[in-house]
Amino acid sequence: MKNNITNMMCLDMYMSSLNFNEQLTFQKHIQKTDYNVANLVSWDIHLQNYHQITSNLEIDKDLAYIKNLAKQYNWENNIDSIINNNSFEAIVITDLSRKIVWVNNGFTDMTGYPKNFALNKTPNFLQGSETSEETKKRIRKKLQNNEPFKEIIINHKKDRTSYKCEVQIFPLYNKETTHFLALEKKVV
Repeated sequence: MKNNITNMMCLDMYMSSLNFNEQLTFQKHIQKTDYNVANLVSWDIHLQNYHQITSNLEIDKDLAYIKNLAKQYNWENNIDSIINNNSFEAIVITDLSRKIVWVNNGFTDMTGYPKNFALNKTPNFLQGSETSEETKKRIRKKLQNNEPFKEIIINHKKDRTSYKCEVQIFPLYNKETTHFLALEKKVV
């Protein structure tokens, strides 16, 4: 059985590398077909959006997990609204004693710490000495009052490099607050 070279998607690239006489010689071996072969151009378009697609899938997976927790704890918060209306890289859920019960993969990407390392610790393990005492007091007060808030703090990655982190905290509640949801992102 003779190979049908026109089915090779990279034939045009190979042919363009040949000189004129080599192209004439090679064309004798190409079988003509009754159909047109389209170059695979759409792959580039797909790759341009690949990161966004995978990012959206991660967010959907995170949202599904948080909704499962919301159902388990009967949270009255509109989780969809919180996630969809705020930008973030990392998601952290803590209990009332501020111990981390869940983080998403974005947490690991942002901090360098594996997810299981963060569990049962308070987010303080990330805070650097550069975060002012005044900011820490404001955060504690708003947590005690169960108020949603946004602050910028200085955190440290696992490799000890520091970064500015915008933290948005949302108390998660049914009749009373049971957990806190933190949406975090690096800022310049």
